[in-house]
Amino acid sequence: MNVLEILLPAVCVVMICLPLVKVFTGKVSKKEAKYRLYTHVACFFVCLLGFSLFQMNGMGVFAEGETAVNSITGTMAQGLGFLAAALATGLSSVGAGIAVAAAAPAAIGAFSENDKNFGKAMIFVALGEGVAIYGVLISILIINKL
Repeated sequence: MNVLEILLPAVCVVMICLPLVKVFTGKVSKKEAKYRLYTHVACFFVCLLGFSLFQMNGMGVFAEGETAVNSITGTMAQGLGFLAAALATGLSSVGAGIAVAAAAPAAIGAFSENDKNFGKAMIFVALGEGVAIYGVLISILIINKL
């Protein structure tokens, strides 16, 4: 493993995270935070360009003489199956996040008013989290059929 293969991703992670350190600590104004956000986006695209050039120079994961096209195996159905599994997991997680974001504050409010509401409130929060679990199960079933 080349030293550059370890150093370049580490530098890219630092470049992406560095502009946002003061934003998250709350030590900047709104105008400066907006500037830092633009800097963050610019650093992301610089890192993306750097990784692209890194792969084009032949320092990637492929052996000498082997290209990405030659290393791809599988059928179109397998690719679409993996895409379906990813969409099932991703979209169910987004739905679960929306459900929990709505149910959890209501559950906390109901529990703060009456201690007997804890069990009922937690059932609704757990139902929202169950949606993500169902998505993961569907993804596992899809991948097992490929």
